[in-house]
Amino acid sequence: MKFAICNETYQGWSLEKTCEHIAATGYQGVEIAPFTLNEDPRELTEQGMRAAGEVARSFGLDPLGLHWLMVKPAWLHLTTPDDLLRKDTAAFACHLARMCAAMGGRIMVWGSPKQRSLQPEWEYNDAFNRAADVLRQVAEVAGPLGVTIAMEPLGRKETNFLTTAAETVELIKAVDHPACRLHLDVKAMSDEPTPIPDIIRAHKEWTVHFHANDPNLRGPGMGDVRFEPIAEALADTGYDGYVSVEVFDYTPDPETIATESLAYLKQTFGMQR
Repeated sequence: MKFAICNETYQGWSLEKTCEHIAATGYQGVEIAPFTLNEDPRELTEQGMRAAGEVARSFGLDPLGLHWLMVKPAWLHLTTPDDLLRKDTAAFACHLARMCAAMGGRIMVWGSPKQRSLQPEWEYNDAFNRAADVLRQVAEVAGPLGVTIAMEPLGRKETNFLTTAAETVELIKAVDHPACRLHLDVKAMSDEPTPIPDIIRAHKEWTVHFHANDPNLRGPGMGDVRFEPIAEALADTGYDGYVSVEVFDYTPDPETIATESLAYLKQTFGMQR
């Protein structure tokens, strides 16, 4: 199994310092949040992203992709009935696909709960179809670049759209493009009534990426979720992508989060430290 960690874990650190520590800790890959490279990700350039990828590779890391795609600018939205806003959202996501490819990345994790939630007056089926249309437009750009959109189900406290893996797969089927697949996140799956290992096994043909964390917002092994059954399920399904650490509680410090998370994952997946 290959392990990665998200760069925003290292709050306020430069990309070079971040990658240096990630590599020294023993990870093989790094995920990048676009807003950590530029306050306005619309201003990211292919030249700048190639340079970011080179920074990661200079420390032996795989710059595997992007996540937290729609954090900034915050007004973009996947399901809105506003045609112009939806057009802007698709254009921005296509821009990120080009930036991901320039960096050498292959995965774009699409979570962003506030930027997809439905308003009470919106009909679900209409919103579903609008989302599928946007994602299809982005997939048509991302696919030829070797980039896959990894759609992420999220918990019901975060959003009211795509709150289970099964619902998300229905949207992926509607998009009907090989560059749109499923991302699974332990924190989010913990909100489903179905046991996490069962979710993993049921959606093995769709899963392209995986985040390791805990419902308490900390790293794997830092809460109540035990990862032994998760590791077994991933092995049973033949998953060969990254298991990437994503936390939302940045205490006590990035060094501790990175080191303890990786040690736990290696132990759980039966790998030597």
